Amino acid sequence: MTSTVHFMDLRANPKENLYAKLGRLMEAAGIARIFSRRDIVAVKLHFGEMGNTAFIRPVFLRRIVEAVKAHGGNPFLTDANTLYAGTRGNAADHLNTAVRNGFSYAVVDAPLIIADGLRGKSETAVAINRKRFTEVFVANEIAQADALISVAHFKGHELAGFGGAIKNIGMGCASRRGKLAQHSTVSPQISEDKCVGCGDCTEHCSQGALTIVDDKAVLDESKCIGCGECILICPNSAIAIQWDQAIPVFLENMVEYTEGVLKHKAQKSLFLNFITSVSPACDCCDHNDTPIVRDIGILAARDPVAIDQASADLVNRENALPGSSLTTHHKAGEDKFKGLYPNVDWPIQLAYAEEIGLGTRQYNLVKI
Repeated sequence: MTSTVHFMDLRANPKENLYAKLGRLMEAAGIARIFSRRDIVAVKLHFGEMGNTAFIRPVFLRRIVEAVKAHGGNPFLTDANTLYAGTRGNAADHLNTAVRNGFSYAVVDAPLIIADGLRGKSETAVAINRKRFTEVFVANEIAQADALISVAHFKGHELAGFGGAIKNIGMGCASRRGKLAQHSTVSPQISEDKCVGCGDCTEHCSQGALTIVDDKAVLDESKCIGCGECILICPNSAIAIQWDQAIPVFLENMVEYTEGVLKHKAQKSLFLNFITSVSPACDCCDHNDTPIVRDIGILAARDPVAIDQASADLVNRENALPGSSLTTHHKAGEDKFKGLYPNVDWPIQLAYAEEIGLGTRQYNLVKI
């Protein structure tokens, strides 16, 4: 079986700008077929951490909102709260961050709703009966929506290799309890040789699991939730994942949550991946490094596995941009995500998603 993935590059001209071209892409991918008139449509995106600028531009979300409304849908923009200590850990801070990053009603023409409530506890349990989970906990407002449009910024990710449609849905649509369950096998280790006791990690740990003892960071594993924030924040690379079974299990956890989110929306979902500002790390960081490859374009599909496979392939076909954080795998055809995170076997997420029936890695790329 082969899925169709529609693709638009970023060329524009006086007859058709990118705003109009995005509309044509969504029509080609079948946006009109995923919901009925008056359906409430959750448009799931990442509003960006404060200080990060790599997230998708709000004007593109307005175009998506316009397309939903044109076909009689009732859209809202949404994301769920984070585990880590940042600017999106509760609904009040999350909405303030979204507005400050440009996602105001005046720009996007749709309401913003944080899907798992004020403190991340508003959730719906969905039975899936898989090897990792028998049930998953989905942010309630996404579970209650009639249809779902995933709008993912495709980029590198320190735990998943890359973040695309599957991560945007599986991790991004989980409640706080769901995110914690997915991260439960991911605990960091601290290198005493590299640690200088600066305390940056303790300031960013939402659970108080890190303290400084004798000028070295010490982890209380009983408090650690495995969010990975300390790994990102450490200026000396003194904190790292314990590379055993943690990452394969994490990736399968994320895929099973994707199944749970889509269980009642299998025919009522559309996926958009923006391969622009391809930063090496997640938009959850309070900064973004220079892109690893050029801006490539935007993809749309009804299959989350196919669109992520196509996105990864398009990135890996590129030559790396000079001056990025990539120190290896620069050439076209080389795996840029392995270059960023050599210990992350990112194809696991796609293989497992295909195995449990979320889609296929075989695709036909149709350029509009």
